Parts: sequence; C-alpha cells; structure tokens
Amino acid sequence: MTNVNYEPIIGLEIHIQLLTRSKIFCSCSAQFGGVPNTQVCPVCLGMPGVLPVLNQNVVEYALKLGLATDCEINPRAQFARKNYFYPDLPKGYQISQFEQPFCQNGKIDIEMGDFVRSVRLTRIHAEEDAGKSMHAEAYVGTDETLVDVNRCGVPLLELVTEPDIRSPEEAAFFLIHLRQLVRYLGICDGNMEEASLRCDANISLRPRGETGLGTKTELKNMNSFSHVESALNYEISRQYQMLSSGEKIEQETRMWNVDRGITESMRSKEFSHDYRYFPDPDLVPVVVDDDWIERVRRDLPELPLQRKKRFIKEYALPEYDAKILTEDRAIADFFEAVAIKVKDKKAASNWVMGEVLRCLKEKKCNIDELRLEADSLVEIIQLIESGTINSKIAKSVFNDVIESGDSPKKIVKEKGLMQITDHDAIEKAIDQVLQAHPDEVDAFRGGKDKLMGFFVGQVMRATDGKANPKSVNVLIRKKLSGS
Repeated sequence: MTNVNYEPIIGLEIHIQLLTRSKIFCSCSAQFGGVPNTQVCPVCLGMPGVLPVLNQNVVEYALKLGLATDCEINPRAQFARKNYFYPDLPKGYQISQFEQPFCQNGKIDIEMGDFVRSVRLTRIHAEEDAGKSMHAEAYVGTDETLVDVNRCGVPLLELVTEPDIRSPEEAAFFLIHLRQLVRYLGICDGNMEEASLRCDANISLRPRGETGLGTKTELKNMNSFSHVESALNYEISRQYQMLSSGEKIEQETRMWNVDRGITESMRSKEFSHDYRYFPDPDLVPVVVDDDWIERVRRDLPELPLQRKKRFIKEYALPEYDAKILTEDRAIADFFEAVAIKVKDKKAASNWVMGEVLRCLKEKKCNIDELRLEADSLVEIIQLIESGTINSKIAKSVFNDVIESGDSPKKIVKEKGLMQITDHDAIEKAIDQVLQAHPDEVDAFRGGKDKLMGFFVGQVMRATDGKANPKSVNVLIRKKLSGS
C-alpha cells in the first residue's frame, strides 16, 4: 500500500454490453454463448461494399444511462472509425465515437458507509465490440490461438470517469453501484463473468497536496469486483516502491494475472492519435432532439438511491432493510407489491429478506423464475395476522407454495394446519407434557426459568406446531405457578 506521502489517482473505463436482441449495425444475434463463428454476417465482419445500419435501441439505451447519470445529451452525435490491428478485429478498425459522443459531463453518486461520494463522468459513448481470441490448447491440444468473431458488432456503451476515485475500495463500490444502475435501467445484465460488464482502470500516484497527475498505467483482465480491488492494490504498491527507489513509471497497459496475484506488462499505452480517428463515412450523424430525450426520460424507472430513501420514509423501514430490498429492481418490485397489501410493512420486509432471498439463493434463480406470486406471500402474512397459522407453520406453508404453486389457504385447509387457539385443547397438551417431565417441573419451580423454552417446545411438538405460542406461554406459567 501507499505511504502517507502519496495518494492514488484512479479513473475507470467500463464497457457495458447492451441487452439488445441484435447487434449494433446489423441483424445478427447478440446473444451470448452461441457456437463460435455462427452469429456473423458480411456487415459485422466488415466485408467490402457492405453498409452498417444503426440499431435504434442502442441510442435509446445510451440516452437512458446518460439521463440517469445527469449527463449532458449532445444534440448531434457522430460515429468514428478507430483504427488498430488485432487478430480478432476483422475490419482492422472499430466503429466507435470520439469527438461527438452521445453523453458527457455527468456523475454517479456512490454510497460508502455513512456518506455519499460523487464521481464525475467524462463521457458515455456507443461502439461495437471486437471478437475474442482463445488459446486452443484446451480445445485441440495445440498451442495455436483461435478466433471467435461472434462478438464482433455486439453493442457496447463505454463509460469513462474522471480521475476522481481515491482508493481500490472506492473503485469497487463504484462498479457495484454502476452494475445496480444498468440492471435497474434494463440495459445490461451486469454479468462480469460473461464479460457483459468489463472494467479497465487507470492508476497513478502523486505526492499528497499536489494537483498534477502522475504517469498512469492501465489495468486490464479484471472480471470481478474483487479482481479490480486486488489489481489496484497491487499496482499502487508496485508504483510506490518504484517511486521510492527513484525509478520512472512507464505509461503502459498491464494485465492482472489472477493466478499469480500480480500485474504484468502487455504493451505500451496508446494515445488517441495512435488510432487515427476519423468520421465513419457510412454512418450519418445521429440527431437527438428534445422530444426524443423527454420520451426516454418519461420511461426511466425510479433509481436505486431514490427508491431506498422512499422505502425508508413510506414504509418506515430501517435503512439496512431498504438497502437490501432495493439492490435488485425485481426484488424491490416484489416487496412493494406485498407491502402495499399488508398492515405490517416490517413483516413483509422480513419475509422477503429472509425466506424469499434464502430460496432464491438455494435455487440459484431470479425472483421471476420462482413459483411465488406476491399475492401468495400477502396471503401467508394475512394468515399469520389473523391467527389462522403461526410463524413456524407459515414457513412450512411457504415451502409448499414454492414446490406446488398452490395457494396458501388451500394448503392450510388441505393439510389441516390451522392454529389451535382453543384453551382446553392447549391445556390438555400442557398437562400431558408436565406429567411426563416431573423433574423439569420441580427444577423450574426451583428457579430455573430457562426451562420455559423446553416446555413450550414440548407442547408445540405435541400439537404438531399448531398451538398458539403466546397462549402456550401464558398457560404454562399459570400451571407452574399454581394459579
């Protein structure tokens, strides 16, 4: 880590793969995981004489992200050719944006503990993805490199931050917030393992108190939040050691070696003029008028931070509950569909945060894939509130609903799970338990109050969990006190 005499300066470049059905300039499928080299056509391969046609959804998604991050929307955006050679770039250039991106000068607020940090955004621009190089040893037993061009032309948004981030932890928090945001907007699934959210980090050190920037290195090959944090920590330590010994930092691109836990040099860092940008002659400028912007603005969902604040105010939830419930838009929607129909909002929160999230984790699925309607959970909570079933039985009913899809009321009725509230029936079960455990009765009367839990448990077992626990507690105490 750095000495107190230096501070890290970090900026991020994040590629966001868009959830469009087709690619950015042709009708080929943009779906992940297809058979290599099957989702291609002359347009996305850049064959001579072909003409790209812009996918309108890409513009809509760019505007969504720009508006959600307080960006200025440029009224006129231009695509440009970025020229460089790479084996998986069959055109020899990439269609991107340079001087006229869709969005610029925005910000993203990130929560870090008890305070909120604003990270400025330089720009958000659209571009096409390149292909993928794969080392073939695992496939064909040779050391050749194979190329899959399915990803060529898949639409991306590149979000570039200002160098406002001051620690690896902040960088990880930023990525977590950004992934949450793009999922809320419905423009990206945020899956870093499938490379639908990819992060490059620029990192330099400077003496504390100075305002200039040091020589930066760019870090690549980081496909998780922990990898980003680890790579930045390593690079900070490496640069500090070099500066302390009088060595010069070279501007270069470095790769994060996950297995060795170090960064390794890949190549010297290019500058923008190295790419020889020029306006793409096959694509006309995109004119974004005020009406278009307002249509997109009206379609924006409530964003995570605003929704969290509303849940705290409207449903009187603790901040922790509101944070957990709003991490995923579908979960937040589900909770709200339950909360508006029950009296006890905290009970709705507890059920979603407890049983629902547990079930999703066990089944490794999304809330939309779970056999559970919001109305079913409402019914379970109302059955508890009315005294028809107790909390223990409710969890059993919940599991039955997940497995069968039947309504809670039907399950309770068919299985005879109604709570026993009749005092005579409960007293009869208590008498049987007390008669079967005379030693424990004497110990309780001798001052061992902790045995109350034992007696309650035995009565609940004797009644198959159907007795009202509050009634059981009251009646046992009356019996044992002799009143």
